[in-house]
Amino acid sequence: MKKNSITVAALILLAATLPLQSCIGKFALTNKVLSWNNQVGSKFVNELVFFAFWILPVYEVTSIADLLVLNSIEFWSGNNPVEASTKVVDTDHGRYYIACDGKGYTVTSPNGDEMRLDFDDESDTWAVATPNGETYPFMTMIDENHVKMITPEGDFRMVELSESGIMAYAEATKASSTLAI
Repeated sequence: MKKNSITVAALILLAATLPLQSCIGKFALTNKVLSWNNQVGSKFVNELVFFAFWILPVYEVTSIADLLVLNSIEFWSGNNPVEASTKVVDTDHGRYYIACDGKGYTVTSPNGDEMRLDFDDESDTWAVATPNGETYPFMTMIDENHVKMITPEGDFRMVELSESGIMAYAEATKASSTLAI
């Protein structure tokens, strides 16, 4: 009798997950645990933790949570709640809060002003959004070694992603800024 009820419960659980099969998500919670595991220590320690997490059912629980809840939320809302986070950055100019929602960043300054940074996957472009909803692109990814960056004049300049390329861009924008004054 008990074996039949376990079988029925397993079949009901399986049937309940069928409508969610198209909700393929990033499995963000499981991947966070795996990423943490990869940083624990040497490859031998990482392997021992990996086995322990399978025995303790850490991976099973995170996978089920991702499958049944988090990936569904991501499918319907477009945001995965696990990816959302807020970091605090202390600088000489005060404490900044950087909130990530999986689609971009909201930076809050010490005086409460907010700035939104969004990434457009189609054009590989980062843009800043103003409080009134206007967006201004400022960087487009070209390849793994180059980006196009906005200049003080409003046009875009190819920048090599190297120390010398960044320094040349900084000098050029500094020179343009002083000429505009």
